[in-house]
Amino acid sequence: YCDMSLHNYRINLSRGRRSGAMDSYDGNFSAKASTQAGSRFVKKNGQCNVVFSNMEERRQRYLADIFTTCVDIRWRYLLLIFSTSFVVTWVFFGVIFYSVSMAHGDFEDSSLKSDGLLPCILNVQGFMGALLFSMETQTTIGYGWRCVTEECPVAVVTVVVQSIVGCIIEAFMIGTIMAKMARPKKRNQTLVFSKNAVIALRDGKLCLMWRVGNLRRSHIVEAHVRAQIIRSYVTCEGEFIPLQQMDLNVGYDDGTDRLFLVSPLVIVHEIDKDSPLFTLSRADLEAEDFEIVVILEGMVEATAMTTQFRSSYKSKEILWGHRFEPVLFEDRNRYKVDYARFHRTYEVPSTPRLSAKESTSEFCYENELALSCGEDEEEDMFDMTWTPRTMNKINYHTKEYTVNCIYIVYSNYKNGRT
Repeated sequence: YCDMSLHNYRINLSRGRRSGAMDSYDGNFSAKASTQAGSRFVKKNGQCNVVFSNMEERRQRYLADIFTTCVDIRWRYLLLIFSTSFVVTWVFFGVIFYSVSMAHGDFEDSSLKSDGLLPCILNVQGFMGALLFSMETQTTIGYGWRCVTEECPVAVVTVVVQSIVGCIIEAFMIGTIMAKMARPKKRNQTLVFSKNAVIALRDGKLCLMWRVGNLRRSHIVEAHVRAQIIRSYVTCEGEFIPLQQMDLNVGYDDGTDRLFLVSPLVIVHEIDKDSPLFTLSRADLEAEDFEIVVILEGMVEATAMTTQFRSSYKSKEILWGHRFEPVLFEDRNRYKVDYARFHRTYEVPSTPRLSAKESTSEFCYENELALSCGEDEEEDMFDMTWTPRTMNKINYHTKEYTVNCIYIVYSNYKNGRT
């Protein structure tokens, strides 16, 4: 285990160093981050705040996966690409038809009449006619005024090739547009996380909580939630890790991470000895800089496609000693959700200001102290001579010990301890 303080580990970016702060590492992720607020890794709307640079062969790699590239780009660029592809193919094959007709002498009326030959393409008098014929060939085979004849096998082969190329372009365009329209990305607009997360007691245990809701009547099938804490970290060897990621248990073992998201739900992370927040107190929360990324995954009911909704909470957005206001109320024979209260919290003054580790240690110490006092009293009582007077004394000491235990518990509650 490491015994290292990041307060002394200063790294200035302008000098090739960074700054950070960390307590001694005891097997849990209890490192203190830098007091300077860092950038948000995941924005509130779910976009990752990451920019790629100095990528080798970026264009080649993107073109190698052209379908995914077309699905990911914006609509304006996608429509521009397809419009350009149609125009380019029309012009390209129009040039071929024009060249074939010119080589055959179709534009020389005297030669055709003297030899009694038909032109390669009827009613094409120049490049504009060849371009119109190319457009008609690629969009439809039902020719009208202009049509290809049997005089030029090259023109016939060109018609076949252009028809195949046109079908490929249209199929790729339709597939890309359908895939882009059916993406569950827009479904995330109707999923919402609370603006703040809270830390408060639940069932006598300190817990980190945040709220998630579904604004549509359609369900998210197989919905489940995950969470990670992200902050800077220094290893035992002195290596600085700017974005250390650790999972927060939100009920994976007992299945409470799988949600039936009909009404807003509060996601709970119990801060126990296995939690990275086990040593986090209220003072540490105000001083540290870390980020908790929350992820909701599931399948869209209408399309059966998997969607993922992300958000994050910086340490300044976590409210210590607060709980969420209720949003679900019974209204006659149904339940009503008031989304006006979705982001609201209220303060709970009785929440302990100590960390879960400190609260547990102090409570165990006081219990041991009370137990040892009781054992000493029992030894003294068994050494006594059993008389009615000693019996009354034993009863008195027993009551006094019980009162002391009750007083200790009451004092812990009054001082905000668990």
